[in-house]
Amino acid sequence: MAITTIGIIKLKNLFSVVILSTIYSFLMASLLLIFDAVDVALTEAAVGAGISTVLMLSVLHYTKRNEEQPKHNSIIAISVCVIVGGLLIYGTYGLPAFGAADTPLHTHVSSQYLARSLTETGVPNVVTSVLASYRGFDTLGEVIVVFTAAIGVISLLRKNKQED
Repeated sequence: MAITTIGIIKLKNLFSVVILSTIYSFLMASLLLIFDAVDVALTEAAVGAGISTVLMLSVLHYTKRNEEQPKHNSIIAISVCVIVGGLLIYGTYGLPAFGAADTPLHTHVSSQYLARSLTETGVPNVVTSVLASYRGFDTLGEVIVVFTAAIGVISLLRKNKQED
């Protein structure tokens, strides 16, 4: 994954970058499968490798194939990124310690999921039972949002093609 990331950063050919991004998504999905997070792996494969690749290749159809040299100084953009990143890191100091057992999430919600998910849903993977059963409507809503975004991008690309 690190080699793929370096390739994405270094390459100037945008088609190669799209293909390497797809490879990265498949590698990430494989890693998530190894960690036994089937639901997240499926989402990564579908959205990261599938939908994103189709959308990026569609955009490449209407743009140039190679990255152009920047026409302006990127100091302002880098400064904004560093400031926002610093603020995000600062915001993490108010969070409880990673894996602390006395947080509300671990004392109220997760213990109930762990105790009752297999008997109530029949699904051995707790994460899958939460996403597919307990929060099924929420997951359905997320799928609808991704689908709507894909349809919106496709319709925008189609409109540009008709104008040409």
